[in-house]
Amino acid sequence: MSLSDKHQCREIITKAICGKGRKFSTVTHTVTPPHNPTSILGAWIINHQYEAVAAGDGIEVIGTYDCNIWYSYDKNSQTDVAKETVSYVEFVPLSYLDPKHRASTVEVSAEATQEPSCVEASVSSGGGNVIIRVEREFAVELVAETKVRVLVCSRGHGDYDDKEFEFAGDDGDYEDLDPDSLDDEL
Repeated sequence: MSLSDKHQCREIITKAICGKGRKFSTVTHTVTPPHNPTSILGAWIINHQYEAVAAGDGIEVIGTYDCNIWYSYDKNSQTDVAKETVSYVEFVPLSYLDPKHRASTVEVSAEATQEPSCVEASVSSGGGNVIIRVEREFAVELVAETKVRVLVCSRGHGDYDDKEFEFAGDDGDYEDLDPDSLDDEL
């Protein structure tokens, strides 16, 4: 009996994660308030919205957020809040990409692993603008149909013929387990 009589290899088309990437970035924005600021009292980012689109060998994250700057003016005698909506396009390269995925089935997604946040705000040297530094990070995935190969045994399950397997649902017996007796390594 030859090996080919016992085993076969088959290709299965399945939907799988075929690409992944992550990118951290720091960007600088200039906000021009209606009054010349004396000092910055606070700066924050709100209303972040984004979507992901496939773009060549990466994924583009296209989004907007509002920069709110609380500042004093008129020699620190009055305060106001300046608001500006910022649009951005962040290209996230894929560190892994299955070259054999079916391009017509591609779906992409992005997750903000670090929402945009202001890490520094200062009055510009000319005094009329506020310069803010924003950090953000995205993790992206590309899902598509691809082929995987599986080994098919034509004559039963080999060593598993005399074994019994129980695949019943959870019967709730896990409360009696001693966590100290479990092995932490897999």
